[in-house]
Amino acid sequence: MSKILYHGEPAGPSLTVLAALAESGVEVECRPINLLAGERHMLPDITDSVALDMGVEGEGPVLVIDGEAMTESVFIAQYFDEMGQGNLQPKDAYKHWEMLMWCRRVTERGAPAAAFLKCQSYAYPTLAGMNDADFASLTAAIKSDDLRTRWMDVRKGNFPEEQVADSRSKIISLAEMSDTALADGRDWLMGDFSIADLVTYPWLCPDLVPEAFNGKPALHGWMARMAARPGMTAAQKRGALANPEECWAPGPEINRWG
Repeated sequence: MSKILYHGEPAGPSLTVLAALAESGVEVECRPINLLAGERHMLPDITDSVALDMGVEGEGPVLVIDGEAMTESVFIAQYFDEMGQGNLQPKDAYKHWEMLMWCRRVTERGAPAAAFLKCQSYAYPTLAGMNDADFASLTAAIKSDDLRTRWMDVRKGNFPEEQVADSRSKIISLAEMSDTALADGRDWLMGDFSIADLVTYPWLCPDLVPEAFNGKPALHGWMARMAARPGMTAAQKRGALANPEECWAPGPEINRWG
């Protein structure tokens, strides 16, 4: 079976998936790509492009199994866990549901907010400096009209103040939710270490919304434990740049449901 993981620098959804891969013990060929150069849309060996075209996560990693493209970091993390050691998801049915609901909250509210702020700070200068012909060539390869529009908005610096404020408030809310879950003294968000931890950690934005972490010692302790996880340190070693947290491409669509 051919298993290839195309991933960006260890940030955002690529960090989640690379850490899940390391924690699972699964053997996969990892191929780094430059997400901000649009390389995710020019991958070889893809026989079915539906997963690429419909990737609501934006510029996330792509797992290709015998030519079949799989996207979305939560689902790829689950795939690795179920192919590997099987210790990243609760066995209890209710706790498993609770983990999935937590991940949905993060990916539908926290992730779009973080990606919006990260693109404003880090992706916009690069795309704004790109010449028109190169940018046109890049966006022509993007099948999704919605995602192509997000790329164009980032290049134009289209970051309305109300969306900036709303995105910051969602990061603050995610930090509060996480700190509340940890307030009973548990080490991990679901009690035992799980995909919920791997999904939450990359989207918290301490570099851009530092006030979200004020007065939250439980959250600070969890972030230190996350940084020291074997899977997280293994994922970070796959980075080619000194500051992977600054390597962002247009991400998930801003949530339409408030």
